[in-house]
Amino acid sequence: MSPRASIPRSKRILDFVLALLGGIVLLPLILLLALLVRIFLGQPVLFRQPRPGIGGLPFTLYKFRTMRDASGADGQPLPDAQRLTGFGRLLRATSLDELPELWNVLRGEMSLVGPRPLLMRYLDRYTPQQFRRHLTLPGITGWAQINGRNNVSWEDKFALDVWYVDNWSLWLDIKILLLTPLKVLQREGISQPGNATAMEFMGSRPAAAPDEKGGPL
Repeated sequence: MSPRASIPRSKRILDFVLALLGGIVLLPLILLLALLVRIFLGQPVLFRQPRPGIGGLPFTLYKFRTMRDASGADGQPLPDAQRLTGFGRLLRATSLDELPELWNVLRGEMSLVGPRPLLMRYLDRYTPQQFRRHLTLPGITGWAQINGRNNVSWEDKFALDVWYVDNWSLWLDIKILLLTPLKVLQREGISQPGNATAMEFMGSRPAAAPDEKGGPL
């Protein structure tokens, strides 16, 4: 059975209908944002990057570009926080940079709700439990996004993702969709201090072994 075949039919129908309606209603805004990105940041307008989808299989993620091209004296790109423009911060703070992902939803590569698709290089850094976040489609928003976003640790974020996988229901998706605009308006957890979004995930440390008294070593 292919990984995509495990997605509940009701979830796929909800995704397709809402993404199609949203794409039609928001088309003028999407075109306006594309023009503004072209003016303020240049080309390309869209940011494309391989991301892990269901089962960890790669797909191409589409977002509006939020960073300028800038390199240091060594010719290497500057850190994300230095390349992120004021306009780019506005797009991220309002989550408007995510609108092109509606195309990923229509293609069946993403869901409206699910664990956020992170970087391909993280796949080898997950524990077996953390990797279970890939048992469903990645989402534009998710349980972790309405419960702290980038304000929580990677371990807590992945625990929220796995909880969502284990407790999924159509009503849970609807609840998350209804709560997401409120969280966007509150603009909480957009980035960690000193980072454009979040620190890179380098893997979880194993739990410390207890000593003879039952405490950590």
